[in-house]
Amino acid sequence: MTSTRPWWKTALGVLFTALMLFPVYWMVNVSLTQTKDLRASPPHWFPWEPTFEGYERVFAQQMPALGTSLIVGLGCVLLTIVVAAPAGYALAQLNLRGGKTLNFLLLVAQMIPAVVMSMGFYAIYVRLGLLNTVGGLIVADSTIAVPFGVLLYTAFMSGIPRELLQAARVDGAGPWRTFISVVVPVSRNSTVTVALFAFLWAWSDFIFASTLNRNGDLIPITLGIYNYIGNNTTQWNAIMATAVVASVPAAVLLVLAQRFVAAGVTAGAVKD
Repeated sequence: MTSTRPWWKTALGVLFTALMLFPVYWMVNVSLTQTKDLRASPPHWFPWEPTFEGYERVFAQQMPALGTSLIVGLGCVLLTIVVAAPAGYALAQLNLRGGKTLNFLLLVAQMIPAVVMSMGFYAIYVRLGLLNTVGGLIVADSTIAVPFGVLLYTAFMSGIPRELLQAARVDGAGPWRTFISVVVPVSRNSTVTVALFAFLWAWSDFIFASTLNRNGDLIPITLGIYNYIGNNTTQWNAIMATAVVASVPAAVLLVLAQRFVAAGVTAGAVKD
């Protein structure tokens, strides 16, 4: 016997989904609206006379910024995984002294506002000459992703069967060989999850970018959008068109990695 869902639950689901997706629709609507119609009262709910001038500006002016964001995002992913995976393995399997204290400090680190961290980075980067550099921005963005990555890896790697690791040691593998040959391959879901979150954080970052790379030769797309905002005029259709284009990579990655993320986030929640 199959139970049917009440119609009002379906209606509520559709309503809440529409409310959550309305900002996305409005972003697309404004990106196709002509400049003369942007201040219309009442506003145009549909782009009756659509224009692609905003998208023309994106592809003419913002492609370097999109490329910079891609470099920063991939660099952040690489640095986060290189640091977080071994740290998570050490905390989960090597019985380090002060492991619980370090886990607590990682939780505290995630609570520090990014604007506070950006001020600290600014003072350090001025002395090191890393201000307005892509490498400096990658390091700064990674400080947000690494604590999350370490905690997620630790939760997953704590659930790896001890017999699997003991079998590697019997075969003569040391801690590092065990990590590379055994732990890393079975941690695929966690790695995809950490990589996705690290990329999205770096891709959408504005605070670090505006503080540490405002005058750089290569700026990320968040600063590219900000440049359309002026004291006297604001190019709303160009802003929204850039936001639409910038949202595509994130949306595609979320769709492709959905099942890995679901498995990676719940990893370590239940142990045998």
